[in-house]
Amino acid sequence: MPVLGLLELRLGAVALVVALVALWRGTAWPAAGKVAASVAALALLGAAVPSAPENAAAHKHTPHATPRLPTAPAPKTSPTHTAAPLADLRGQSLQAASEQALHADFLVRSHDASEKNAFVRDTSRWTVCFQQTGWDGHKPTAEFGVVPTGAPCPATDGDPIPWPGMPDLVWKTWSAARTEALALGVRDDHVQARAAYLNDTLPAEGEYDDWRVCRQDPAAGTAVQPGARVELRLAAQDNGCPEPDRGTGTGARLPDRDGDGDPDYHDPFPSDRNRTRAFPDGFPDTSRSDDSSTSGGHGWNPCHHTRLC
Repeated sequence: MPVLGLLELRLGAVALVVALVALWRGTAWPAAGKVAASVAALALLGAAVPSAPENAAAHKHTPHATPRLPTAPAPKTSPTHTAAPLADLRGQSLQAASEQALHADFLVRSHDASEKNAFVRDTSRWTVCFQQTGWDGHKPTAEFGVVPTGAPCPATDGDPIPWPGMPDLVWKTWSAARTEALALGVRDDHVQARAAYLNDTLPAEGEYDDWRVCRQDPAAGTAVQPGARVELRLAAQDNGCPEPDRGTGTGARLPDRDGDGDPDYHDPFPSDRNRTRAFPDGFPDTSRSDDSSTSGGHGWNPCHHTRLC
């Protein structure tokens, strides 16, 4: 019976039933013995029956899981774009910087880096002070903050241009004052010397290097921008500057005793109105009393070509 149970559960059960019938009807065992034999037969058959696999039992008693719905695919994210490396183009003209950036496949933009935010035109006349790279969604960008060529860069983008201020040149020598003006970027031919007194004249160039500045234009502290002109009014050191104020006198004249327009300080004939430094032999007579071929057009003048007067 146990062997039949191992081979086939139903055959083992049939054999058990037949054995029990034979036991209870065909033998003269006492009732207690028959009961004991029946229990033993059932136990043998139960031991021979293979146990159900755990996974099968679990599968039998586990309720069906709710079918999972397909999940939507995660949205695709755009890759983070960073600007390609770009050389430091600060200090170059906007035209040269733009050409290099365009050659590197950058989209170029520019703006006035000063507080004026002026419209930028003629890229050859602007200089790059600031640059920033980025991405506009399609290609890398290069933004240039620029100032007019010759202008200093502001401390930060959008600040006023720190133009140099005109120094105080009053009472400095022409040579020293001129050197300071040129150091500000003023062109050599834009620094001009003039006599401070109306009736004075400057000597030949190089002979008034030690003359002093009495008045300056522009005034001290004025912003010096490209193209600026500087005019310095000079006086010989011995004459001092026009009164009442050393730096602001206008329309002043030096002493001229004979009134010939030649200041006494360099008039070789301060008491002779007819003779000056320019005309040591006397003023020419422009009247024509005789033929110009014999008088040279000066007319008769006893002082002409002489020192008798």
